[in-house]
Amino acid sequence: MSSVARVLLVRGFPASVSDLLFARQSSGNVTGRSARLYFITRARADLSELLQAAVRGGVDLVQVRERELSDRELLRVLEEARDVTARLGIPLVVNDRPDLAVLCGADFVHVGQEDLPVAAARRFGVGVGLSTHAPREIDTAEADYIGVGPVFATPTKEGRAAVGLDLVRYAAERARVPWFAIGGIDASNVRDVVSAGASRVAVVRAIGEASDPERAAAELREALDQ
Repeated sequence: MSSVARVLLVRGFPASVSDLLFARQSSGNVTGRSARLYFITRARADLSELLQAAVRGGVDLVQVRERELSDRELLRVLEEARDVTARLGIPLVVNDRPDLAVLCGADFVHVGQEDLPVAAARRFGVGVGLSTHAPREIDTAEADYIGVGPVFATPTKEGRAAVGLDLVRYAAERARVPWFAIGGIDASNVRDVVSAGASRVAVVRAIGEASDPERAAAELREALDQ
């Protein structure tokens, strides 16, 4: 059981972080506490302060995505993120690396279509998120949650064309697992994404590059909660 799951159990929430994040009625409607604002960040000098500000603003799921560090350096960053998120009761996701997710006590690993298969990632004992970019990938996803996008063009996914709001609408109608719209989403367009059927969004630059991360997160959260 991850450190966050222990905290949640003590607080009277379900022991499974996946159950907590994505509590749903049999109809598929979201109920109770459910993660809706997902913040993805690279390693940075002010990581602890950034995560605290983002959570104050309404972030309830955090991923560290970093491909430039050595394993030793990355583990140190992940342990810092784990310390902060565990104290705040926020689940942590590690991008691509289920081994490091286990070592730092994270709750999920997130993989792409060309990364480790979901079934293999599950063998590490963590929850699994999966990136999807097309209807068939949404239809066949067996992960705990999926990311749907990139909805809009974004430099964080260079070389991948935006899927637009049509795929958001498809996911709203057809997805069998909880999903987050992702890719180029910020305060200027988040309401369009919500109108297309998204109840959860994941962002990178909208919070990470904001002069006031707490306020940026709060603006996104307000759009989701309306």
